Amino acid sequence: MRILVYGLNFAPELSGVGKYTAEMTELLAARGHDVRVVCAPPYYPHWRVQDGYRAWRYRHNRWRGIDVWRAPLWVPTRPGGLARLVHLASFALASLPLLARQIAWRPQIVMLIAPTLSCAPGALVLARAVRAKTWLHVQDFEVDAAFGLGLLSGGRAARVARAVERRLLRRFDRVSSISARMVERVVDKGVDAARALCLPNWVDTDAIFPLSSPSVYRQRLGIPADRTVVLYSGNMGAKQGIEMLADVAVALASRADIHFVFCGDGAAKRELAARCASLPNCRLLPLQPAGMLNELLNVADIHLLPQRNDAADLVMPSKLTGMLASGRAIVAMARPGTSLFDVVAHHGVAVPPEDGDALAATLVALAADPERRAALGRAARDYAVRTLSPQSIVGALDARLAALVAGEHGDAAEAGADASPRAVVDTMAALSGIEPPDAR
Repeated sequence: MRILVYGLNFAPELSGVGKYTAEMTELLAARGHDVRVVCAPPYYPHWRVQDGYRAWRYRHNRWRGIDVWRAPLWVPTRPGGLARLVHLASFALASLPLLARQIAWRPQIVMLIAPTLSCAPGALVLARAVRAKTWLHVQDFEVDAAFGLGLLSGGRAARVARAVERRLLRRFDRVSSISARMVERVVDKGVDAARALCLPNWVDTDAIFPLSSPSVYRQRLGIPADRTVVLYSGNMGAKQGIEMLADVAVALASRADIHFVFCGDGAAKRELAARCASLPNCRLLPLQPAGMLNELLNVADIHLLPQRNDAADLVMPSKLTGMLASGRAIVAMARPGTSLFDVVAHHGVAVPPEDGDALAATLVALAADPERRAALGRAARDYAVRTLSPQSIVGALDARLAALVAGEHGDAAEAGADASPRAVVDTMAALSGIEPPDAR
């Protein structure tokens, strides 16, 4: 099959949505499919474009045998509110000429990765032009998150945004998301249940596994073997409740037996670093090389997964898969009834979001109970091995894609009036105000 993957984030980003999108395309290509990608320059989670790339330049290259086109975008230094909306819209607009280039290739599947849903109109128009099937994969409910986190406000604005979201979701042939609860939310937003399905994030349990000896990071950081290490590794942004990391480190500053290691980058890191600068029990690390991920995850005796209360049912954190595979105890902030709670309650410990006292008390109790930590770690590892294999998950996706192209329940998404390829090119160019580049 010819599959076009269209999304904001992609390799060489090491965390978040870009990591999973890149791995998915690689696995699909390995199965013999002709896969192309339209994405942005890598910028996440630092919120600055990586060295070797330019924010305002089109670029075409091959990544592990896959053709990748990158469209310009604006990256704000402070990604909040209106700035974030302009950021997303800049990519949606600038990527239209690259979509137009794919008409001659005639993809059979156009797969959009959300965020960002602002790219949905372009994806749907392209699919209509070439009679392709459409697939939307939701990693994050960006509209819900924007209002839940206070990035947007206003009753009328909320109604309009949710009406547009509902209309766009219903126009895709398939809509998937990364947990059963998130699929339920997709259906609640108006998608026919027959078109909604679960496509969870995965983890390579051969690459991430429990080490039989102490991680090299323990020695590098000078942490004695008898100390309990609490690790947070991942994006440091608004939805993660990063302020809770500093709160709990401050609350337990007198506990010489507990050390905190916070690793990552993002909009909230500067504030976290400022609050932790004087704490003797806390170390901050930048993002580490991908080849060191297993060593990093294994420095943990306890993985810490904070979340803000207003975002606790909006996402299934992608970092959870690595935590599970590493075979270490997990403490997560999660409400009953959420996907995160469903996983962690059976393979870790769940505490209420934003309840710093409960979080600190749980960490103290686990630090004093190595047998319980070991049992929780074994349960987490077993869950990862049984249910999160990339081969099995992408294999199921492959079968679903083939069925969709073959026409099983595959009535085309209604994306507006019929349009010839020439008309679509003209429309995209007019919308973008940019002539299609030569892709070099």
